[in-house]
Amino acid sequence: MIVKIVGIAGWAAFMTCASAHEQEHSHSAEGVAAASALLEAMPEQQLGKAVFELSAPERLNWNFVPMSRAGVPLKELSPQAASLVDPLLRSALSASGFATARAIIAHETLLGELEHERNVFNWRRRDPRLYYTTVFGVPSEEAPWAWRFEGHHLSINVTELSGEKRIVAPMFMGANPARVPSGPKAGLRLLAAEEDLARELMRMLPLERRARALISEQAFSDILSRNDPKVSLKVDGLPASAMSLEERKQLRALVQVYSNRMTQSAASEQWARIEEADFGKLHFAWAGSLQSGEPHYYRVHGPTVLIEYDNTQNDANHVHSVWRDLQRDFGGDALRAHYQKHDHERHAHAH
Repeated sequence: MIVKIVGIAGWAAFMTCASAHEQEHSHSAEGVAAASALLEAMPEQQLGKAVFELSAPERLNWNFVPMSRAGVPLKELSPQAASLVDPLLRSALSASGFATARAIIAHETLLGELEHERNVFNWRRRDPRLYYTTVFGVPSEEAPWAWRFEGHHLSINVTELSGEKRIVAPMFMGANPARVPSGPKAGLRLLAAEEDLARELMRMLPLERRARALISEQAFSDILSRNDPKVSLKVDGLPASAMSLEERKQLRALVQVYSNRMTQSAASEQWARIEEADFGKLHFAWAGSLQSGEPHYYRVHGPTVLIEYDNTQNDANHVHSVWRDLQRDFGGDALRAHYQKHDHERHAHAH
């Protein structure tokens, strides 16, 4: 059930305080300003759909299939409010990540046209206006809050903590078709590097290491972590510690394709934790064929991060890819530490 946490009067009072907070120029100011402007542009009825408590179970209810979602879709926003979604996305995504997200949204129109040509009965569900914005908590530079932007093949989940780098995870991006088969955009591949760098890495491996990386002759039907709130997948495949220098460089380049979707500061934080946990502990695993156009799957899995990629559906022309932060999805350990720290400070102050 959607929990409306602020009314119009309460929201107006908050906005007065938020304006002052924005002047502090902290790392979270951009996200606070973007979310606040978007919410301020919504009428009360839409606020009731868009805003949840930070602790609401809905925050973990992320997905990447076409479905009715919590939040407010683009199609229900006024032109002014709809224009304010992009600054929110840009606060968490790099320029290339933002461009990819927007391309995925636009891809829905193309997919609808292709399905219409094939007489798919429910082709009208492909709608670039069915991407939903949800805010959890109250945008603030001093207290935790979060937001999600989500629709078919796109789920951007962002947690903002005072004094911390923003956490952009889980982050899902997909494409159907992975390669546009015909028409003016024939040959377009939205997620080409994600596929090509991984296949090249697998082909670089000598037979013995390739055998360690290959975990199944058959590709899996989808990413194995699905939309689970918490990943419980075992580490498998070839560790980076067993790779040659060139192979490790290729693996690093592959991981960077995913980390580069988010802002530089968020990506730097992720990489610092990957290196601290030991890059050599990242494992690369492949399943399925090495031939382009045939079903394949891979993952990169280490102490702090999981990347999954799958291209099996629609005759291996339908990509799902995801970045999971194994310690900080939806805030995770960082959010718990924040609450423990502030609870400790409150007790210390009371004494």
